[in-house]
Amino acid sequence: MTRTPMETIKAFMAAMTVLDYDTAVTFIAPDCEYDNVPMGKVTGPAGLRGVLEPFFAPTIENEFRVLRAVADGPVVFMERLDRHLLSTGWVELPVTGVFEVHDGLITLYRDYFDLNTIMSKWPTA
Repeated sequence: MTRTPMETIKAFMAAMTVLDYDTAVTFIAPDCEYDNVPMGKVTGPAGLRGVLEPFFAPTIENEFRVLRAVADGPVVFMERLDRHLLSTGWVELPVTGVFEVHDGLITLYRDYFDLNTIMSKWPTA
């Protein structure tokens, strides 16, 4: 059964909530462009994992609250409040994600957020 683009993104986000990278990367196309605006771009499952796994290393728990989501064909927009439990408490980051899904795989993933908001609260080491 093929998932809709929205179902694909929700399944990807569910895997990321529990930091299940092995499952999360199964939703990523080999040539997927992941643009973590304003931090830079990587390509494919290994590139995405190489950015997200070290970033989330200090997290004890993740929560991705979807505030609004809409799909138009293969394109999904998702406004979220990303919450990350660290040893020092919860860190919240407003994020807007733009995704494109083809044949059940994410071919474009772009997150927009304010870098100062997260860096002012995130551990440096």
